[in-house]
Amino acid sequence: MPEVPNLVHSAEALATAMRFDRSSIPEVGRLLAMLTAARPRGRVAEIGTGCGVGSAWIASALGPEAVLVTVEADGERAGAAGRLFAEQPNVQVLHGDWHVLLPPEAPFDLLFFDGGHWKRGDVSAESEAALGLVARGGIVVIDDLIPEALRPEEQRGRPDTVREFWIEDPRLRGVEIMTTPRTVAILATKTAD
Repeated sequence: MPEVPNLVHSAEALATAMRFDRSSIPEVGRLLAMLTAARPRGRVAEIGTGCGVGSAWIASALGPEAVLVTVEADGERAGAAGRLFAEQPNVQVLHGDWHVLLPPEAPFDLLFFDGGHWKRGDVSAESEAALGLVARGGIVVIDDLIPEALRPEEQRGRPDTVREFWIEDPRLRGVEIMTTPRTVAILATKTAD
C-alpha cells in the first residue's frame, strides 16, 4: 500500500489535537488523491475542510498548475487548517458559508462534497447548489454513507434522497463504491448542465 503523505500525518495530528473525529478515512483519502492526480491542471474544491485530512490527501496529489479551494464553516478549524497549508501555494482555505464563497471560484473539475449536515437537510437544494459548482465532465465525491444492507431496518427500502439525486439524476453518471465493509461513497460525473 502506498505511503501516507507527511501532510496527511500533520493533518491527522491536528485533528487529534483539536479533538475532531470526523476526518476522512484513509480509503477515501487515497480515492481523492487518485482522482486529483488524474487532473494535473484541475480546479478542486472541498466543502467541509474539518482539520484538513481530506484536503491533505488532495493537496499531496495536486499538479503544479492545479488548485484546491476548501471551505470550513468553523472559524477555529478553518484557521488551523489555513496554518497547516500555509506553505502550499496552490491551496486556499476559506472560512464561511460555501454557498457564498465557492460560486465565484467555480467551475471545479473535482468537488469533495463532504462537510456540514446537508445529508439530513434539504438534500435536493443542497445537491443542486453543489452540482452548480461543477464543470461538465467534473466529478463529485460524497462519502460517509451507509450501505443499504446496513441501514436501520425502518429505513430499508425507503427513498434515499442522496442516492436518488447523485445516482439517478439524468445529468449525472453516478456509482456507489464500498470504501470499507461498513461505508460507501458516491462518485458522480456531471454529463450535462
